[in-house]
Amino acid sequence: MNKIALITGASGGIGGGIAKRFADAGCALVLPYRSHPEAVDELVRTLPKNAVYLSQYCDLNNPASVQSLSEAVHQRLGTVSVLVNCAGTALPQKLFSDTTDEELDRVFQTNVTGAMRLTRLLYDDLRQNHGSVVNISSMWGVVGASCEVIYSASKAALIGFTKALAKELAPSDVTVNAVAPGLIPTAMNAHLSADDLDAFRLETPLQKLGTPEDVADAVFYLAHARFVTGQVLCCDGGYTV
Repeated sequence: MNKIALITGASGGIGGGIAKRFADAGCALVLPYRSHPEAVDELVRTLPKNAVYLSQYCDLNNPASVQSLSEAVHQRLGTVSVLVNCAGTALPQKLFSDTTDEELDRVFQTNVTGAMRLTRLLYDDLRQNHGSVVNISSMWGVVGASCEVIYSASKAALIGFTKALAKELAPSDVTVNAVAPGLIPTAMNAHLSADDLDAFRLETPLQKLGTPEDVADAVFYLAHARFVTGQVLCCDGGYTV
C-alpha cells in the first residue's frame, strides 16, 4: 500500500487542501475530525475516485479518543508514515488582559497538546517507516501579533516542539518540520472584511494572499525532503521578511 498520511484539521480550508495534495499523490488518508463532519464528507467527494481514506471522529484533547483513532488506523490501513498536525483554533482579536483561563486552556489544548499527544502515540509508526511530521504553525508564531497573544504563543510552542523533536527523531531518519502560513482566506478568517483582506494584501511583498494549495505545496515538500529537518518554512508571501 502507498504511504499513509494522517492529517488533522482536514475539515478546515488548509487541512482540506493538504489532504487533496496527498491524495493526488496516491497516499492513503486518515482524516480525523472533532467537528464539521459534513466538511469532511464534502472533502472526500473531491478526492480521486480510487482514493483510500479513513475518516473518524477524534477529540485530540481526549487520550481515549486518540487511542481509538490509532487502533482503527492500524486495523484498517496500517502504520502512518506522514503526520500533519493541522488542527487549530483561534480567538477573536482582543487584548491579552481581556482573555480568560478557559480561552487560554482551549487554545493550547487544541493547538499544542493535541498535536503532541497524537505525535507521541504515532512515535513508533514514524520510526518504523522513516516518516515525517509537519506541524502547521503560523507567521504569528514566528513574529507574534498584538491582540492575538495566546494564539501566537501556541503557534510558537509548536515551533519549539518541532525543533526539539527533530533532534530526537533524527537518528531514526524521521524528519520533523513546520510550515508557518501567512493570511490564508479560510473560515477562520471569515470575520475579516474585504477591506481588511485588501489592506493585508498590500502589506505583503508578493502583493497577494495565499491559498490552501500554497500551504499544501509547502507541506508536501517538507514531508518528502529527506535532508531537511527542524526547519520552519514561512509560507506568507514574504510578510515576515
